[in-house]
Amino acid sequence: MHQLSGQGSRRAASAPRPTETADLVGGTPLVRLRRLARGGPGAPRLFAKLERANPGGSAKDRPAQRMVDQAWRAGTIGPGSTIVESSSGNLGVALAQQARARGLRFICVIDPRTPATTRRLIEAYGGQVHLVDRPDATTGDWLTARIAAVRHLLTEVPSAWWPNQYASADNAAAHAEGTMREVVDALDGEIAAVLIATSSTGTIVGASDHLRQRGLSSLVYAVDAAGSVLFGGARGPRELPGFGAGLVPPLAERARPDAVLRATDLDCVVGCRRLVDREALLMGASSGAVVRAAERVLHRFGPDDNLVLVMHDGGERYLDTVYDDAWVEEHLGCEPDRLADLVATPTEQLVA
Repeated sequence: MHQLSGQGSRRAASAPRPTETADLVGGTPLVRLRRLARGGPGAPRLFAKLERANPGGSAKDRPAQRMVDQAWRAGTIGPGSTIVESSSGNLGVALAQQARARGLRFICVIDPRTPATTRRLIEAYGGQVHLVDRPDATTGDWLTARIAAVRHLLTEVPSAWWPNQYASADNAAAHAEGTMREVVDALDGEIAAVLIATSSTGTIVGASDHLRQRGLSSLVYAVDAAGSVLFGGARGPRELPGFGAGLVPPLAERARPDAVLRATDLDCVVGCRRLVDREALLMGASSGAVVRAAERVLHRFGPDDNLVLVMHDGGERYLDTVYDDAWVEEHLGCEPDRLADLVATPTEQLVA
């Protein structure tokens, strides 16, 4: 693993010294993954955009900061306002941090799949947690139930404001002007493909927008969860939060990926464990899905091609799930010995 030089990282010696927490959002590392795909001299170059390096620990710091900043400047929110949002975890942490920085109240609507560590982080920043204890009665979906709870809170809480990450143009713009711009600049536009896990679809819409604006023909792969209804998917059970969706958000109407690659919960686990094994990177569940998706398309690219894997968060919030053998066996039906074999299997055999 090697951090790409010349990317304008905030850690560079010549970078200006940050003066506020807000200055820490963005400028995340883009690192070369040299051991993940042991495909020999004909394999493409793999790079990972490590969004865990944002101060709140995930890519959601970017849209959280932009949505709050824009609303503040427009006078939509101000002293005395309460931010109310639905989140499976990461955006909740990011908005809790933003609210604390501005002295605002924050209520985060979560469901039982939200990791205990994430919930405690939201509360540590002063956020309040509103737990939805049952899924939507009609669809069986947790996201639908969370959004219904948000709508109810908006009628009950004075001066409440809903950023609505699922429809916000600022969500996508944060990734167009931040995440993808940083990647394109670091690689001088030489990007054969970018692989992005989806949920609210803000990252993939923003990335696609920026690539078009720069006149680049890079392929955009949407990595979606098996059981997600995005991109025409069939609804099904999903154990891991923050990846896929139980309803199609308005923002997804702008998403036009070149291909959709679906990953199971077990794919997430195997991909994450392989990242630790090969690159010593402890990453979140959706990063594992992106790794497995990349393994499936490696054969389409050559040694002169750069593939970028956007990794949305770190693995610390998944220690009780993705990195817990007992949880994997109980919830995914994969015994530790079989899991170890899957992690150790060479990439070319996994692809086959």
